[in-house]
Amino acid sequence: MPVVVDFKEVSTAGVESSPVAGALAGLRANDARYFKNKYDIDFEVYPAAEKQESLAWVNEVLAERDLSFASKPLEVAEIVIDDMRWVFVYYESGLGVNVMYSPSDPKKRAVGFKLSDGMDVPDELEGKFKFARMKSKLAGIIRGSYFVVKGEH
Repeated sequence: MPVVVDFKEVSTAGVESSPVAGALAGLRANDARYFKNKYDIDFEVYPAAEKQESLAWVNEVLAERDLSFASKPLEVAEIVIDDMRWVFVYYESGLGVNVMYSPSDPKKRAVGFKLSDGMDVPDELEGKFKFARMKSKLAGIIRGSYFVVKGEH
């Protein structure tokens, strides 16, 4: 059952098992605010167990770079607007992964990584990506990176 993420009253519900639950909830709220402001869409998250197909797809895309994460996925959000699909996965470690994918436009395919304030760079990403810093009122300091998706998924 989906839960609409409130970016005005940030809640750790659904991510409370994370050691950086407050920052991860802020990261999720930051994503929710983006979609509400840009597309007037409510950002709904599901428990990861309810979105196994979406998780499998994200893992397939990550396999392009031989990436998989040891951390437990807690929540998944999926948004489709016109020809664009976004899938967000929030992991217990505080990592947020989002896949943006347009089947018709190879230039609109990427995987983004966001590290919650207070978490270390996961071993799976260490030395493979450089992270830029961004300050967010909701999430504190977010460190982010990305890669372009090359294959068809």
